[in-house]
Amino acid sequence: MQQDRHRRIRELFDEYIELYAARDNRLIAHFSDNFTGFTGSWGRLVRDRDEWIHITRQDFAQVPGRLRLEVLDVALQDLSDAVVSVAATLHIHLPEGDGLLANEVARLVLVFRLEGAAWMITHCSYSVPFQRTQDDEVFPVKSLQAENIALQALVAERTRELHESQAFYRMLTEDAEDVHWRMDRDFIVTYISPADERLRGFRADEVVGRPLFELLTEEACDLVRELFNPGALDDPSAGPTEFRKFEMQQRCKDGSLIWGEVMVKSDRNNQGEIVGHHGITRNVTERKRLEEQVRQLAFHDPLTRLANRRLLLDHLDQAMAASKRSHNHGALLFLDLDNFKPLNDTHGHGMGDLLLIEVASRLKACVRDADTVARIGGDEFVVLLCTLDPQREVAGMQAIAVAEKIRARLAECYVLRPAPGAQPIEHSCTASIGVALFRGRDESQDSLMDRADQAMYQAKEEGRNRVRLASVPAD
Repeated sequence: MQQDRHRRIRELFDEYIELYAARDNRLIAHFSDNFTGFTGSWGRLVRDRDEWIHITRQDFAQVPGRLRLEVLDVALQDLSDAVVSVAATLHIHLPEGDGLLANEVARLVLVFRLEGAAWMITHCSYSVPFQRTQDDEVFPVKSLQAENIALQALVAERTRELHESQAFYRMLTEDAEDVHWRMDRDFIVTYISPADERLRGFRADEVVGRPLFELLTEEACDLVRELFNPGALDDPSAGPTEFRKFEMQQRCKDGSLIWGEVMVKSDRNNQGEIVGHHGITRNVTERKRLEEQVRQLAFHDPLTRLANRRLLLDHLDQAMAASKRSHNHGALLFLDLDNFKPLNDTHGHGMGDLLLIEVASRLKACVRDADTVARIGGDEFVVLLCTLDPQREVAGMQAIAVAEKIRARLAECYVLRPAPGAQPIEHSCTASIGVALFRGRDESQDSLMDRADQAMYQAKEEGRNRVRLASVPAD
């Protein structure tokens, strides 16, 4: 029910923004007969619907061109089942003199009330961060200086009303999707809202009275101890409110893990001593999953799931740095398939994709976990071998041995099945491999890759399905 109400209120808010931006007089039909309003330019509270309509029409006349309202953030709050408050921040782009407001954050508060079968706007407040404008303008077209005292007073009034009833406060916290919690100075949980049971499966009586550290992973416990050590709590960079925001993993009753975004503030007595902490935890597991997907897309080939060129170069940079410290050699293997195009031409690119996936699997099986296998385009692959012998001759033999192992494995017949139950297709495909050794940062990445590439082409020119070691770079 709450989701349906919020969805409807958000639709009405979006409609308000569109009508206001278009300077459309149909906007006034949304105002309740019992209406109050506050404009950021007038500095006073309007208590009459007709007067607000007059202000709106005057506003449209003063700035007749269409505005562009760039909404930055929107928050909905149920004041009751029939009253919903919408608070938004936005940039106002005027049709002329766009720079006047475009870089400042304006605030808009709308209060919707259910009247009969329709939601009507019963309160509207603007806060434009400038002093009052001239000639009773809504927007400070002529004079721009800071002005938001009246809105702050209105927000303070609304906040006092919200906290008059402890029961109302409890209803707000316990019906919220975010978890509200409190703990004492020894990190013993003293209160947790019912949202935690919906989020992690624990009833309140299974959590209250228990140490916080029993509910977290080891990594999260270490993070909390670091953030809440006395030195960190007294750090002035935390700001006057001392709110801290961080992300950590928490344990669920079924043993699974979720990611939580935590906002926490320390409670202090009159002597400034910390007596506890309270905060809000929001489930961000889905966001973390999407972030991981983005990371995968940024650093991995979407077809084979191998590293892409960007990740390969990063690993190569790390390998060269490690080689400089240890004096061990490393090697870069460039591979190009010898008989790939006929498969695409005969059976289509889908079958070619199946072959590339199988090649990727065989390559990973031929190297260590510490090594890197990458696909850098088409049927071209690169293998980065780390921690070979300090002696160049020995390191060369080690790299050649791995390359020969790869060449033999890739030369084995491929049996490709486009779909379950479909007739399998056999295909023979070999690879030409160029090997270039490196130690430290004696040469650039580009030079190293060019040598491996040239050795690979030498293998092709000499008949394919063979391995060639690149020459030593010139001093």
